[in-house]
Amino acid sequence: MSSEQVQHGHKRGFSWENDENFLRRVEVDVLIPKKMRDKARVECKEYVDAFTDCCATSGVGMVVKCRKENSALKACLTKYYKDPEFFDMCKKEYLEERKEFRTSGVRQKDKAK
Repeated sequence: MSSEQVQHGHKRGFSWENDENFLRRVEVDVLIPKKMRDKARVECKEYVDAFTDCCATSGVGMVVKCRKENSALKACLTKYYKDPEFFDMCKKEYLEERKEFRTSGVRQKDKAK
């Protein structure tokens, strides 16, 4: 194979298109972490609500007044972000959604409508 073919992915035969478990860098670095963030916010709802309420009532002084709520929220979210099982669960969900999109052509956002 020429270096031009290798450069354009021909050596791999575009396996990323056929391999259902292959993840592109943007999926690993952006899309799956976004799914993790969204799910973690749902799991940490009580902390999110407490921090939101504190910020709403504190006004300009929220940086100082809401430290306790902010720390609790960060601790809860970090627990999920650093959990490899949580990452794997979100990754599996993402792969299922992507597989469904590839077969049907309907995005999750459009499906929810």
